[in-house]
Amino acid sequence: MCNPLRSAWFLILLLIFCPSFLSAQASVVFSDTSQLLSIGKNTALMQEPGAPMDLSGVIRSGAFAPSLSRVPNLGISKKASWVRFSITNGTPRNNLILDLAYPTIDQVDLYRLDPNGSVHAWHTGLRDEVPKRKYSNPNYLFDLNLPPGETRTYYLRVKSIEQIQLPLYVGVPAVLEDMTTRNEMIFGLYFGIILVMVVYNLFIFFSVRDKSYISYVVYIIFVGLTQATLKGFGYKYLWPFSPWFAMNSTFLIPIINGIAVAEFIKIFLQTRKYFKFGHRGINVFEGLYFLCIPLTLLHIYYYGQILLQFTAMGGSFFAIYVAYIVNRRGFRPARWFLLAFSLFLACVIIFVLRNFDVLPYNNFTLNVLEIGSALEITLLSFALADKINILKKEKEASQADALRVSLENERIIREQNVLLEDKVKQRTEELREANTSLTSTLRNLKDAQSQLVEAEKMASLGQLTAGIAHEINNPINFVKSNIRPLQLDIHDLQEVIRRYEELGSHLENDVSAKWAEVEAFKKEIDLGYINEEIQSLIRGIEDGAVRTAEIVKELRTFSRLDESELKQVDIHEGIESTLVLLRNNMPRNIRIIRKFGNLPLLECYPGKLNQVFMNLLNNAIYAIRDKKTTTEELITITTARHGKDHVTISIADTGCGMTPEVRERIFEPFFTTKDVGEGTGLGLSIVFSIIEKHGGRIETRTEFQKGTDFILTLPVMQNPAPGA
Repeated sequence: MCNPLRSAWFLILLLIFCPSFLSAQASVVFSDTSQLLSIGKNTALMQEPGAPMDLSGVIRSGAFAPSLSRVPNLGISKKASWVRFSITNGTPRNNLILDLAYPTIDQVDLYRLDPNGSVHAWHTGLRDEVPKRKYSNPNYLFDLNLPPGETRTYYLRVKSIEQIQLPLYVGVPAVLEDMTTRNEMIFGLYFGIILVMVVYNLFIFFSVRDKSYISYVVYIIFVGLTQATLKGFGYKYLWPFSPWFAMNSTFLIPIINGIAVAEFIKIFLQTRKYFKFGHRGINVFEGLYFLCIPLTLLHIYYYGQILLQFTAMGGSFFAIYVAYIVNRRGFRPARWFLLAFSLFLACVIIFVLRNFDVLPYNNFTLNVLEIGSALEITLLSFALADKINILKKEKEASQADALRVSLENERIIREQNVLLEDKVKQRTEELREANTSLTSTLRNLKDAQSQLVEAEKMASLGQLTAGIAHEINNPINFVKSNIRPLQLDIHDLQEVIRRYEELGSHLENDVSAKWAEVEAFKKEIDLGYINEEIQSLIRGIEDGAVRTAEIVKELRTFSRLDESELKQVDIHEGIESTLVLLRNNMPRNIRIIRKFGNLPLLECYPGKLNQVFMNLLNNAIYAIRDKKTTTEELITITTARHGKDHVTISIADTGCGMTPEVRERIFEPFFTTKDVGEGTGLGLSIVFSIIEKHGGRIETRTEFQKGTDFILTLPVMQNPAPGA
């Protein structure tokens, strides 16, 4: 709400005791959301009589007159004008937008009256920089905030230094976006024609060095700038941060355009040679254009606009008169000028008749100035091209010197054609080379991607190798450390046996002495302990061998190198084998919790699925390690049936978690939060592709500094699929 409390009370009383001021003007009902609704004829107009008025003063005055046109024409005035209209929302939508399709108005204020007497206001105009506007549109767009089925009265205040017209429409955002896109596309085509003509005539100018071409280029540029300014595209794309220039460009650019037109006419029609009176008359109009400049700079806009429009209208008809006289005196390019200028003037007349509601307001009449300008520019380009042919014929009909000049012109034309062909060939070759280079680059990128995927696999393999080396090293060391004691014990036993053998050879002579010696030696070496130690050592060797076999079995279960096709496997075995291989990398403060459900055999590619477990468990370990705490952290592995045909595997950790920004990118190839050298950024990308290959899906639940949970959903049976 923008008005003081007193004004609000005044409006409430006015609504209660004088409802006729609203009912005097019929409300326009908007019901068709598929098109824009023109409301120009449903408005009432009023011009401020003197000093600026506020909304309450405008309502009290009641000096509104009904509009007689679909597009009200307010003319040129120093004073602000007010427009009153009421709209009923006959749709279920509340996002109606008012479109004031006249982007050159300096100041636009919209007020809405609510039934409770409150007033809502919106303020915009050329004083607002384009990036600060809510809608990126040359026109002025306002959210009406009109609930379905309700009626509101709106007051629009406009003020500008130039003539004001009010093409007012109501519509929904989608239709307005379509209209904006269509207008920008049409103007883009027009701008393309302008650009082509500028380049074409510049090329000819540098070839023939005829100043009529450079003057024509200047003329084309300012014609295009004039149309861009009138359509609002100049402020949107060329000077969006300069409100001062935006307000004055609708005045300054047409002035410079008029001066450029005058200079071009004098050069193109050769008025100094064929029509001196016309040449002096054009100089007069050119002087009037120059006079408009100080009026603008001194902010005398009202008289400046009147002088500018008088000069433009009078100069246009005088130019046609000059071209008619020059044509009658035998200068053939004047015919092209007459045709081009007459077509453009006809389009201007259509534009004016549309503004006065004589002709309908449609796509043709809306863009008729661009159409006329494009036709004029094209025909004048033909005229300039025809001018070369005229010079050629004149030179061929003249004496030897004229003939030489004509031949020189012909040579220049041939060189132009050769140059154009060479440029086309050169450009074609450049495009071919660029295409070859792009193809090669794409191939290199694909090769690099394959290499990185293989690098990720090799990184996993290296990790496996490190785990295997650590796990196998312990039992092997145990075996190795037990070998020497076993050898010594066996040696002692062999000595006992040897002495028993010696005893056998002396039994007859001195049995008792030798037997006593053997018994003493048995006590010395503690033969009973040796037997027990031998048994213990053998058990240790046996345990080490069994442990080694177990590790090899788990490795085989994990890698599944012998299973490259679909197999029905127990996924719990794959998870357990992965945990065994990761035991060496797991910090002591991590506890593994297994919550395994009763699952059927799962048809899958076992090796690839184990690679998924390896990557997810590795990430969980890294997330806990990155949290940098010494308290106990958990990795919980949960499996369960999911319906009849699917199973779920959840790998949850209490690590550092992820931010929403990181969560959005985790499956992108090469994206990683790890330090350089610790990861390739392909782990989760490979996980995603493997799960997708199995016809499953992966979900991620994470909270920063609290943990992450990856949930895999896989079908029990696979549909026929391509090879692994």
